[in-house]
Amino acid sequence: MTNPGDFGRRITHHRTKLNLTLEEVADRADMSAGYVQHLEDHLGTPDRGTVTRLAKALETTVEDLLGGGYERPPGPGAASEGPVLEVLEPAECLRLIAPGGIGRVAFNGSHGPTVLPVNYKVHDGAIVFRTTYGGPMDQDLRTGVEGVEIKIGFQVDRIDEARREGWSVLVQGPAHHVPDDEVAMVSGADVTPWAGGRRHLYIRIAPHQITGRRIHGL
Repeated sequence: MTNPGDFGRRITHHRTKLNLTLEEVADRADMSAGYVQHLEDHLGTPDRGTVTRLAKALETTVEDLLGGGYERPPGPGAASEGPVLEVLEPAECLRLIAPGGIGRVAFNGSHGPTVLPVNYKVHDGAIVFRTTYGGPMDQDLRTGVEGVEIKIGFQVDRIDEARREGWSVLVQGPAHHVPDDEVAMVSGADVTPWAGGRRHLYIRIAPHQITGRRIHGL
C-alpha cells in the first residue's frame, strides 16, 4: 500500500473513531466497501458529491475531510486519548529528516531571536539550504573572525492532525557559508527554495547534537 495521504488518513481516523467497519461506512454513504477501502489506501480526492456523502457517513464535515483551514496554525484540536511522548534516538531523527523538505533555522539575529523557514536537503551528513547574499542569514551568521563559529538550531517536524500525532527533530551545530570553491559539491543536493529569487548562497549546518520527540497514541 502506498502512503494514502491526508484524505485517506482522515477517512480511516473518523471511521475508527466511530468504531465502524468499511461495510458500515459504505452502507451509510451508499457506495461499495471496496471503494471506501480504495479511498483509504490510495492518494487522491474524489468528486465533491462523494466527499459530501462520506462526511455525512462519518459524522464530520466536508472541510474537515479535505483538510480545511490550511491558513491557520496546525494542531488546534484536542490531544488524542492516551498520548505517548517518545524520545527519539539520533539515528531515528536522521532517518526522519533525511528526505529533506522544509525546516526552520533558529539563530540570534541582529534584532533578537529569529526563526525562519527554509527548504533543505541532507548532503554528506550536513544540513544544506540556500539563501540570498546580503540577507538576514548572510549577515547574521557571519562572525567576521576567522575560526569563530556561530552555533544555531535547525528544527523539522511533521504533524498528522487527523491522528493528533507527530514528531519533531532539533539539530544544533555551527553554520558555515559554503565557499565558492565548494559550491559545485553541495549543489548536488539539489535544494530548490520555494521562495524563488536569486538564492545563490549555500549555508551548511554541521550536526553536533541531534534530539527529537514523537507523540503517538497507545
